[in-house]
Amino acid sequence: MKKHPVIWFYILAFSLSWLGMISAVLGSRNIAPFDSPYFQLFSIFYAVGPAIAAVIVSQVADGKTGVKELDRGFMQWRVGLVWYLVAVLGPVVLFIAAQVVTKLLSLPVTITVPQGDLSFFAIFGFTINFFANTCEEIGWRGFALPHLQKRHNALIATLIVGILWGLWHLPLVFLVGNPMSEFPFLWFITIVTNAFIYTWIYNSTKGSILLVALFHGSLNIFGAFILGISPIAYALVNCVVAIILITMFGKVNLSRQKRVYAD
Repeated sequence: MKKHPVIWFYILAFSLSWLGMISAVLGSRNIAPFDSPYFQLFSIFYAVGPAIAAVIVSQVADGKTGVKELDRGFMQWRVGLVWYLVAVLGPVVLFIAAQVVTKLLSLPVTITVPQGDLSFFAIFGFTINFFANTCEEIGWRGFALPHLQKRHNALIATLIVGILWGLWHLPLVFLVGNPMSEFPFLWFITIVTNAFIYTWIYNSTKGSILLVALFHGSLNIFGAFILGISPIAYALVNCVVAIILITMFGKVNLSRQKRVYAD
């Protein structure tokens, strides 16, 4: 693990998370015994897999210093009000832009509008999402990205993280009722290009796991309420945003700040 911490991180993250994902997929298809509530408890590994992998590899490879680096990234909250606005409202801008593109190009929309009062579900969903997304970001941005940015520029590091992050979602393509099952390739493109926004926020806030987790959670929550969006339009918007960020900030750092890399 000391020689190849990133490789070991991804092996553990995929193994632990896919344990939970595959159990959920089989359960969604009423395949016994995975449809049992007891087996569904394994789905918790889907959320916590990246965080557990990051902690294990950090402890083995760097000892207490490595774990402290993860803690420091999570506690990096003094980043300025503007970045909180970006993290919370940025997803709204993305979705509204995708709505506009959908209407302008008359693209098909397959997701129906939910019925009833969803305020409770919004609060509950935000809580669950923030926990799950924080665990993800401890791994993807808290561990993998800074380690990769030590050897590569931000562009290459982001592509590696984005591609592997996209592949990590693969079992969800087979989950009954999951939106990714309808347009897996478009979702993959969206995830990879979306990773550039995460890198931009992470490097701009000097390695704040908290802010990227907040952006991740906001993206999932607002995505459930801002509807009328074609997956094609959303993928196009994310591609354009990624190109803008690369053009404006350059491939070295993808930020006005220097890229954050592991010591």
